[in-house]
Amino acid sequence: MPRRPISKCDHKFVCLSSSPHAAVAGFRRQSQRQRLAAIKADNRSFPREDKLFLEEDDSAFPAPLLLPGDDLAGDPEDPQSFQKWLDGEHRNLVTEKQKTVYLVPSPQTDADVDFMRSWTTPKCPGNEPSIEPPSTKDVQDYLTAFYHGLPVKMMPPSTLRFIPWEEPKRRSQKKIGPQYLGLKFGNECVRIRSRTLSNGVYGGQVNLDDLLDTAISILPKDAYALLILVDFDLYEDEDDEFVCGRAYGGSRVAVVSSARYNPRLDIPQGVERLHAWPASHCEKYLSACSSTEPSAKRRKGSQANSRGSQNSTSELNGPVKDAVSVYRSLPEVDSSPSLLSALWLGRVCRTASHELGHCFGIAHCVYYACSMQGTASICEDARQPPYLCPVDLAKLLCATSTSASQRYQALLEFCERLGNIDTHFFGPFATWIRSRLGQIKDSI
Repeated sequence: MPRRPISKCDHKFVCLSSSPHAAVAGFRRQSQRQRLAAIKADNRSFPREDKLFLEEDDSAFPAPLLLPGDDLAGDPEDPQSFQKWLDGEHRNLVTEKQKTVYLVPSPQTDADVDFMRSWTTPKCPGNEPSIEPPSTKDVQDYLTAFYHGLPVKMMPPSTLRFIPWEEPKRRSQKKIGPQYLGLKFGNECVRIRSRTLSNGVYGGQVNLDDLLDTAISILPKDAYALLILVDFDLYEDEDDEFVCGRAYGGSRVAVVSSARYNPRLDIPQGVERLHAWPASHCEKYLSACSSTEPSAKRRKGSQANSRGSQNSTSELNGPVKDAVSVYRSLPEVDSSPSLLSALWLGRVCRTASHELGHCFGIAHCVYYACSMQGTASICEDARQPPYLCPVDLAKLLCATSTSASQRYQALLEFCERLGNIDTHFFGPFATWIRSRLGQIKDSI
């Protein structure tokens, strides 16, 4: 997060290498040779056109940003190459009998737990206009495009319902510890931990782990994966302030909350809305976020590792530059509730596709700025791109048996519908896709 907030910026210069803080954090990106090797695998080849989509291109796939406090600035995971993904012992295969991705809407609430309805409205000062929350149907359509080649089905809204939970009464029992809710599905009901918060952003939260266990219980036989999308806040451990989502990849289930992505929370949560993707690659912003300038020796090593990939918009054309150009032309995002609503939807779509990626056995990405990068904060979430890098795209194409061109066309069609083309998440993404498709067309 910047030490000095940037209130206005023209995003004139774009940085395609990691930020200056990368050298301070000791991050060393995989070399170009290692990145190219990560896309290849024994006994697995792609059609010629798909191979073109999997080629490295700095103008389309920049280095990870790596700002102070980011996931990669801590203890990055081991790189997962395409070959390593193929060899993964715990990776679940998509089969004809298990290939459907299921999306479960947020649980309904029984009248006796009607207090939970207030848990979906944040406690925000001021009189901001109401923002339309993300439509579960829109998220379903996005995931259908993102995981093109696999059916994405919505389960009925009545699949899950919160009801009161009655603990067995004991003489000496004291009302301490967590509170419990009952979550009913079919003829079963399970106990779900929850907690009320007097000073929190939301009045209450529900335990993520308990919801993931429930997801496993309702996984249909023909499901490859299942995602529960909830509209209330979540926590995992008692020390957590909140958590946005998690996947049990091996169990093929995930839970994502839309609560913290509400743009009304950007200011109290310190989210840099002005420099959300693709403006997160703004050179001025990255410099402001770098708390300490690296020494000359370390700075030189960092630049050499990036292979001279730091460029301004006037020096390098390509998908990222084109996306930033479109972003610059859009009105301020807080100028209308519809723009804020589209931004909210985009954030949820990106996280939902990320968590489902873990169900496909895809680990956090360390090669590029990529949708499968890990995030350490809600602020870092906003800076992550919606696209998959070449390494992770190879994994997904293999899993879904679709072509890169068909997948990109499906995503483009989603971005262009319902006026999303003029919004701050889907508009730049559509431009990025068109530019990438143009690059491939020119190379054929």
